[in-house]
Amino acid sequence: MPDDTLIHDQTAGIERLLEIMRRLRDPETGCPWDIEQDFATIAPYTIEEAYEVADAIERGAWDELKGELGDLLFQSVFHAQMAAEAGHFTFQDVVRTMSDKMVDRHPHVFGDETRDKSAEQQTRDWEAIKATERAKKAQQGALDGVALGLPALLRAYKLQKRAARVGFDWGDVGPVLDKIAEETRELVEARDSLDADAIEDEFGDLLFVLVNLGRHLGVEPEAALRRTNAKFTRRFAQIEARLATRGKTPEDSTLDEMDALWNQVKAQEKTRP
Repeated sequence: MPDDTLIHDQTAGIERLLEIMRRLRDPETGCPWDIEQDFATIAPYTIEEAYEVADAIERGAWDELKGELGDLLFQSVFHAQMAAEAGHFTFQDVVRTMSDKMVDRHPHVFGDETRDKSAEQQTRDWEAIKATERAKKAQQGALDGVALGLPALLRAYKLQKRAARVGFDWGDVGPVLDKIAEETRELVEARDSLDADAIEDEFGDLLFVLVNLGRHLGVEPEAALRRTNAKFTRRFAQIEARLATRGKTPEDSTLDEMDALWNQVKAQEKTRP
């Protein structure tokens, strides 16, 4: 019979969580579902939990954030347990690696360098340190190391930032706007040709250059789109609520009616302090 003392010790902190994970994966006494999982099957849950953390922050749901951060931490513990079973590394290796990385990347806090630097200079120093780290990993290309699993908008943003560091970038917003017009024309031409592959290709090009515009304007595209998604959700809920007072649903309404309500909601939001 396993000793459950640590499992039920609410003061035990991270060691308790590690033991819970170990027990869940025990091939003889663990949970069948947890035992069956591997890195590939758990990865989608890891991504989902990260988004739920971002969602709680976006909504200012601070009570929920504690739980969402716990869910995300559990994903790290889950992956580390599977890695330990396979002989790759342990959770303590993860902690040590992260701690060493933060110390190495902050010589102005933990080393001899001065803290008397602008945020811009600190960013340049950070990128220089990361470039050195990539070189040690034999990642020689400017775009090496930008994770394939990132959301597409965020990956486009990071790819463009990397290319900009080696001089592959427009100097100001003007050429970016010209490129948007060019890509828009090419998308219209593809649409007229009814070639599905060409339409998808040109639509992707347009999205990519819009990400570039956001970067030049200091806007992170993933965050901007999340904000717009939240705005659309909020406004559409208001449309549904106003239709409900008329005894109607969106399915019972016309586009003109819903569009008029949308404009009312939008105008009302703009008049709020």
